[in-house]
Amino acid sequence: MRIFDQSRPDLNGAKILVTGGTGSFGKAFIRRVLSDFAPKRVVIFSRDELKQYEMERQIPTAVRDKVRFFIGDVRDVDRLELAMRDIDIVIHAAALKHVPAAEYNPFECVKTNIHGAENVVMAALRSRVQRVIALSTDKAASPINLYGASKLASDKIFVAANNLAGGQDTRFAVVRYGNVLGSRGSVVPFFRELIASGAKSLPITHPEMTRFWITLDQGVQFVLSSLAMMSGGEVFVPKIPSMRVVDVALALEPDLPHEIVGIRPGEKLHETMITADDSRMTLELSDRFIIQPSFTFWSAHHLVKNGAVNVPSGFEYISDTNSEWLDKDSFHELLSGLENA
Repeated sequence: MRIFDQSRPDLNGAKILVTGGTGSFGKAFIRRVLSDFAPKRVVIFSRDELKQYEMERQIPTAVRDKVRFFIGDVRDVDRLELAMRDIDIVIHAAALKHVPAAEYNPFECVKTNIHGAENVVMAALRSRVQRVIALSTDKAASPINLYGASKLASDKIFVAANNLAGGQDTRFAVVRYGNVLGSRGSVVPFFRELIASGAKSLPITHPEMTRFWITLDQGVQFVLSSLAMMSGGEVFVPKIPSMRVVDVALALEPDLPHEIVGIRPGEKLHETMITADDSRMTLELSDRFIIQPSFTFWSAHHLVKNGAVNVPSGFEYISDTNSEWLDKDSFHELLSGLENA
């Protein structure tokens, strides 16, 4: 299993806000922060009171006084600004992420993923937050669905926000990665539920479909190390393995036949995280790629000093041409790590 750069920001005494904090990533990130650091305050910002109630009950008593729950929606800039008062670091994880739902409800997707990104930026600037990292998706690179297009717009907003900061110290960066193994709504728990219920076959959209895969813990560590590394405007992309969706099904239940159901509206056969056009601005480290911003004031000196090199012209990072792949054994190793966490 890939181990990402273990550099971590100093979050001791920090005041942190996580939008979408009751989601899979938010819960894992907050759990890590509370166990590994001594933050002064952690604010969970989300719109679901039931999830907040359930999450509050899971927080250890010893650190419960450090945690605050804010009911709110990223569509509401005034509520965001209120929640960000005296906050140092914002992790923006809130989004509408379901591809078919976004295709069917386009206005709602735009309001949350694009206008919500604008609201997070404006609230962070007005509250003089120090650092903001926004979570993105592989679907934002060369998008063909509304979810991906809305997240590309969001990425552009967060990168450009560094220009809006002017003389103040607020800095913004983006972390872009692939499918989170075992997260709520992902294919692994979906297949497992079907298997447990006695399904006679597993639905496969396309026999050649590939995806990038990362675990929640890896995603959290990648965000932490990117937070420590960022200077503002970067899009950080982890080096992670690919696997065919049909091989995921075979690894979970090798004896169950497959039913080809076809690609859903807005789905890609393979996912891209870096396009050929982005290669001119992309640097490579041992565990990640960094798409640099086109700012006249931006310098990659700190990255080059740590070994970053330019990728070849025309380089693309696509799930079907990836050099790193999961097989049955490495897939189960990742799953066992999830179950033992």
